[in-house]
Amino acid sequence: MVFSLASLNNTDHPLGRSIYLKQGVSMAEPFDSLYKLQKQDTAKAAETFADAFSEDPVWNAIFSEIRNDHRRICATYESPVLYCLRYGSVYAISKRLEGVAAWVPGEVSNFTFWRMLRSGGLGAGMKIGFKIAKKMMPIFKPIEEDRKKHMAGKEYIYLQILGVARKFQKRGLGGKLLRAVIAESEQTRKALYIETETEENVTMYKHFGFEVIQKIELPLITLPMWEMVRNV
Repeated sequence: MVFSLASLNNTDHPLGRSIYLKQGVSMAEPFDSLYKLQKQDTAKAAETFADAFSEDPVWNAIFSEIRNDHRRICATYESPVLYCLRYGSVYAISKRLEGVAAWVPGEVSNFTFWRMLRSGGLGAGMKIGFKIAKKMMPIFKPIEEDRKKHMAGKEYIYLQILGVARKFQKRGLGGKLLRAVIAESEQTRKALYIETETEENVTMYKHFGFEVIQKIELPLITLPMWEMVRNV
């Protein structure tokens, strides 16, 4: 299972306008200014993601049959939060969880059955329902296969998911989270890998030093996805 970044654009995207930086500006962002999530924050973080991704084209296509089932949609986002709490890092802007980012080391970027079980994400995933889970598997399989191919033999960080609740957008909060992930990437000398689903996002990420590796069309929903990396 893969959770791509929230859709971005110049006016109302979850990362906000101030995320655009001039070349040469320091990316460092101290983690002590962020809130490190605890397991008890999982449900609230899922609510933040459900709101941030409410207009995302990929997730709207996946949720087309359960568009009004808020409980199941939130359960979808609980899985990556629990997974990253177990195997990586999850940070928010503050305890209010206005915006949240979750990432893992590349070697555990794929959601295997046993990893999901250990993290507690399997139970959350079961709330989604078999039909939706089955729908997601072939859609995201090419992304996982591409990531393995592109990053084979390399140490990297995989940004699993990042989103800012709509009422807190346009304040640079997403940029603050993204800069923190980039800072960790630079400090550990590991590349940073992402996927994104709009051309506006691609332009924005290029400002942060990301490069497009490949553009694909997701099966079943026939929507584009750009696979990108920021090398160090």
